Amino acid sequence: MIDQNLKSLQDRIRSACQRTGRNFDDIQVVLVTKTVPVEIVLQAYHLGCRDFGENKVQEWLEKKDALPKDIRWHVIGHLQTNKVKYCVKPVGAYGNTPLLIHSVDSLKLANTIHKEASQKKLTVDCLVQVNTSGEASKFGVQPNDAEKLAADVGKLPHLRLKGLMTIGPLTDDPKKTRESFRLLRQLFEKIKKSTKPEFEILSMGMSSDFEIAIEEGANLIRIGTAVFGARQ
Repeated sequence: MIDQNLKSLQDRIRSACQRTGRNFDDIQVVLVTKTVPVEIVLQAYHLGCRDFGENKVQEWLEKKDALPKDIRWHVIGHLQTNKVKYCVKPVGAYGNTPLLIHSVDSLKLANTIHKEASQKKLTVDCLVQVNTSGEASKFGVQPNDAEKLAADVGKLPHLRLKGLMTIGPLTDDPKKTRESFRLLRQLFEKIKKSTKPEFEILSMGMSSDFEIAIEEGANLIRIGTAVFGARQ
């Protein structure tokens, strides 16, 4: 089942790229393993997948040692400051270490990550999460404050700001979804003019809306149910 789902996903990505004149190879897929058992994650791994994302630090901690060490982990859910210490570790220090934190949504969190990284003489890659849907249930800095937060994060020497992330609105209206993703793309283009060259990741789009996200410029999509099926 996983192999068929991955093929279907790749076909849909390829079609979305063709519609917009984009390169299929420019789209990075992070497979979301929330509630997915280790043995199922391994199936995707053996099919060549290496980028996986976890919403909760605790669930990642429970899985990481049972999975291959060359997996590239992404923290994609809301990160509490008291969990930062688990995510900021030297590579190889205690098994798998997150490659990228997608969900920096406040200067307080950024400062906490920076302090932890500074003490360990590390540099942490991260994205600023923006709430482009306006939904109170979603985390993320408000769009009007995104440029300032990105600038503040960019000043922290032990953080490397790589781009922006958003979660699309919970809606059946593709127009609203497109507006949300287009807003993040506009913010990305604006911020990119005044930041460093490594600011290059536009993380948006999940199983229900990734095709719209690609059409609006996403180069990293976070896919769970489209590959692993309904969550347990």
